[in-house]
Amino acid sequence: MMAKASKNDQSFTEEERAAMKERAKELKRGKADGESDLLAKIAEMPAPEREMATRLHEIVKANAPTLAPKTWYGMPAYANKEGKVVFFFQPASKFNARYSTLGFNDSAMLDDGDLWPVAYALKTITPAIEARIVALVKQAVG
Repeated sequence: MMAKASKNDQSFTEEERAAMKERAKELKRGKADGESDLLAKIAEMPAPEREMATRLHEIVKANAPTLAPKTWYGMPAYANKEGKVVFFFQPASKFNARYSTLGFNDSAMLDDGDLWPVAYALKTITPAIEARIVALVKQAVG
């Protein structure tokens, strides 16, 4: 039998609870204008993360135009035709982390044998990193 959670239960951080609330709002909105939502979230980010998220959005539009921009748990994300999130950008400020994350879900076609990375720490986007991201995005959509 599961124990009932108390009011003082600290299972989730404030940031995690906020992300869950954002996800609930996203589900209620349904298929609204995902790109507008995504751009609004990017505009709220602190400068270094805003620049990275903006550049990622440009990379996706140029290299994976079939992906639909949207928000996912309040983060910029890109979904396939079935509506499944292929990858997302988690700004460091979202969970008070020391780096942002470029994360890929299981709908991304990154499979490489029995072990492959699905998340990348991201602190800046240099030309070399951008080239790697372009390759990952293209591979992710197949």
